[in-house]
Amino acid sequence: MTPGDGYADQAAAAWQRAAAARERASRADDSARRHDEWAREPGRELHEDLAAALRTTAACHRSSAQLQEGFARRMTRWAQGRGARPQFMTGVAEACGTPSAALTLVDSGQGQLAVAASDEVARAAQELEFILGEGPTRDATATGRTVVATHMVLEERWPCCGPALTALGVREVAAVPLSTPDVSDVCLGALAVFDPRPGLVGSQAFAEIVGALTRTVLLDPDADPELYGGTDHRDVVQQAAGMVSVHIGRRVDDALALVKARAFSLGMPLETFARGIVSGDFRLTPEGRS
Repeated sequence: MTPGDGYADQAAAAWQRAAAARERASRADDSARRHDEWAREPGRELHEDLAAALRTTAACHRSSAQLQEGFARRMTRWAQGRGARPQFMTGVAEACGTPSAALTLVDSGQGQLAVAASDEVARAAQELEFILGEGPTRDATATGRTVVATHMVLEERWPCCGPALTALGVREVAAVPLSTPDVSDVCLGALAVFDPRPGLVGSQAFAEIVGALTRTVLLDPDADPELYGGTDHRDVVQQAAGMVSVHIGRRVDDALALVKARAFSLGMPLETFARGIVSGDFRLTPEGRS
């Protein structure tokens, strides 16, 4: 793919979002200082909590600005013909100090709506969860709690997905739910990091990155949930499921399950298999045979 004006526009948009995030951080810091002053007055201790919340918000906005600036710099270099096409999630992984990271968005039933990955390992890991219906990210979104699992726990807790993850070379996974700031029981998705550096999970820096993704990357008025074209909605998989549904006379959900199962049994990437169905190279029967 050759860089073009559209990618220069993406860099410009990232710079604009970074500037807006820094402005929001500055306003939140100013408000926090005012509440600190009011908290010194007798009977106004509530302002201490408000000031702390505002400082947390400011930190999340600064983290968002840093992610946007990092992406803008990489996109600018690529638009000038230098380096590979950058992914926003690559910058998230770098900010976390991990080799791989993935952002998964879910619906109200915890089904995967879309995924954005930093690299092939993260993408393959989320595909495994999508196909097998189990894994760290799925548990994090279902329970609303952080899930951390190392090699042995991975294989014991998720008997299908775990061994497949370790086969990818993954030794540890941490998945953190992304909840709306004001409604804690509404989960948008999860951030999964693979082989995180020691001390990352539970650190203030990691909490700020999670907050940035939740508040200022996904929820702000100028947010880009497509992450500059890096979000995969599995359109070709859904198209293939629709075609199989018509062919076998079953519901789309049943057809999707057949597509997933057949791709997994063949050891073929789900999207590759789905493209084969769409192109007519593969054809599924009600029993799942091609």
